[in-house]
Amino acid sequence: MGRAYEVTGAERTGDWVVSCDHATNIVPGSVNGGDLGLPPCDMARHIAYDVGAEGVALALGEALGAPVVASRFSRLVIDPNRGEDDPTLLMRIYDGSIIPANRHADAAEVARRLDAFHRPYHGALAELMAARAAPVLVSVHSFTPQLAGRAMRPWQIGVLSAADRRLSEGLIAALNAPDFAAWVEDISGAPLRIGDNQPYSGHLPGDAVDRHALAQGHLNTLIEIRNDLIATPAQQAAWGARLAPLLRRALHDAGEDRQPMS
Repeated sequence: MGRAYEVTGAERTGDWVVSCDHATNIVPGSVNGGDLGLPPCDMARHIAYDVGAEGVALALGEALGAPVVASRFSRLVIDPNRGEDDPTLLMRIYDGSIIPANRHADAAEVARRLDAFHRPYHGALAELMAARAAPVLVSVHSFTPQLAGRAMRPWQIGVLSAADRRLSEGLIAALNAPDFAAWVEDISGAPLRIGDNQPYSGHLPGDAVDRHALAQGHLNTLIEIRNDLIATPAQQAAWGARLAPLLRRALHDAGEDRQPMS
């Protein structure tokens, strides 16, 4: 069947928990023989996983002294960053590509994939959060520079949040520091542009942050990095190392406002 998740640094006991919902493009053998019917070029795209995000998450977890939970199945198998009743839980077409193995998947097949992959992943994340008195969730994602037929996205990084913006506001302020802005301009060739709930909305009911942080009032943020900037292990390590002190600064700025929101 294949593993649903992997936890790195389970022995790390600080407040931080790092998640990577779309870490890999693996299709387990129990799903259509390990092949969704897409060509390799599509399985290498953002439609199958968040390119570069796992490497950033692992580097960030190491720098923060945090465990990292990462999915071991493609988002096209079933999307762990969607609620179980979300209509985009199982994608049949994504950014212009039809997913053949999903076209005729019925309710029984969706339920099977939920049991095999989605629920075990969320169980692992819930366990890590519950082991901490005041957990802080950082969810790491990446986004494509350009969707099919759309304009180029100008942001290098996005910070996504819903009603609880305590950590995200501090992180955005820290990202705007001159040294970080200069570094991003140097590596991207353009002035820093931070997406505040861009390039996506910061909240989907039932998504991973909603389920494991917002519902309990825990501090949280979701970081999206443009995937052309984290294509190599060296780039991923550099972003993780740069983001860790900024997250610590944001947590410090949250100060006494760390009690769960009611």
